[in-house]
Amino acid sequence: MKSYAIAVLPGDGIGPEVTAEAERVLQAAGQRFGITLTLTHFPVGAAGVAAVGDPLPEETRAAVQRANAVLLGAVGAPGLEHAPRHLKPETGLLGLRALLGVYANLRPVAVLASLVDRSPLKADRLRDVDVLIVRELTGGLYYGEPRGRDGPRAVNTLVYTKAEIERVARVAFDAARRRRRLVTSVDKANVLEVSQLWRETVTTVGRDYPDVRLEHLYVDYAAMRLVTDPAAFDVLLTENMFGDILSDEAAVLVGSLGLLPSASLGAGAGLFEPIHGSAPDIAGKGVANPIGAIASAAMLLRYGLQLPEAADAVDQAIRAVLSAGARTRDLAAAGEPVLSTSEMGSRIADLVLSNCGLAIADCGLDLPSSNRQSAIRNPQSGTAP
Repeated sequence: MKSYAIAVLPGDGIGPEVTAEAERVLQAAGQRFGITLTLTHFPVGAAGVAAVGDPLPEETRAAVQRANAVLLGAVGAPGLEHAPRHLKPETGLLGLRALLGVYANLRPVAVLASLVDRSPLKADRLRDVDVLIVRELTGGLYYGEPRGRDGPRAVNTLVYTKAEIERVARVAFDAARRRRRLVTSVDKANVLEVSQLWRETVTTVGRDYPDVRLEHLYVDYAAMRLVTDPAAFDVLLTENMFGDILSDEAAVLVGSLGLLPSASLGAGAGLFEPIHGSAPDIAGKGVANPIGAIASAAMLLRYGLQLPEAADAVDQAIRAVLSAGARTRDLAAAGEPVLSTSEMGSRIADLVLSNCGLAIADCGLDLPSSNRQSAIRNPQSGTAP
């Protein structure tokens, strides 16, 4: 029996709630496929500050470096918004990414037929939308020096090296070879010298992939095209801040920020997390959508542990439950049954264990007709930086 150590960082707000459901599904996958997953919790973000006065405690730093993979919930707390930088939860997240060296962030955005009517965009614009955003994660404005504030003046520095751009570009081109063989690189090369280096370097890397078509777009036009013609994209390659913004915009396509997962990859253990924030306004109410966290667990199985069969089982269970009409509050229309966070997680875990594929009715998992509410849309507020 294969055995893996997973460091679980539930984090803040709804992080512990959605992470608990991802853990439930991981254990179901482990049981079905004969895999031992040892899941151990460690604090990060505001939870780390509360525990030891550090958003990335030494115990957590040591644990993630020993683990085979890291599962993260979300970080952020209203009480620390104005804290010194070294105490901000987001500082812990940025430090975690740097510590693990996870320079390539993969954010898949695919519109399921069962959720087309949950997007504010017209259905004809959503047909065949399947985008993979590859975001550089450990460079750019979030990490550049010098930085800081001095009274009425503040500075952040945008820095990239050729080597940093090359390595993430190769991730994008390799991914495109397994997909539809198109890379769209996003920059602001008409204004920024860093973007000029980005465009030149990506073009050079692209020559090693003659079977993959490369196009360059300015970020403002890419943002517009993402909502006017999203099916035109295959792999979208971006620097750090542009990728942060565009991937959150892409949540509009699928209908809820709570659905989207991510995988951050580098030389060591991968980091897997939903793209939403800690959403303190709904924390503890059992209404958060756990699918982003569960889909991140599927990416953990696929990319972190190289267990594609188990990952496929989780992805299939997510699609099946949504196709059968399962909805958390962020997705529910008026009059539809509304599942709690734990109910959604339980249904997906049960499907993973049952090996029923898409035939939910054959598994005895029909949705309840009770617990009907009018829709109260919640975007799973805030996003990870």
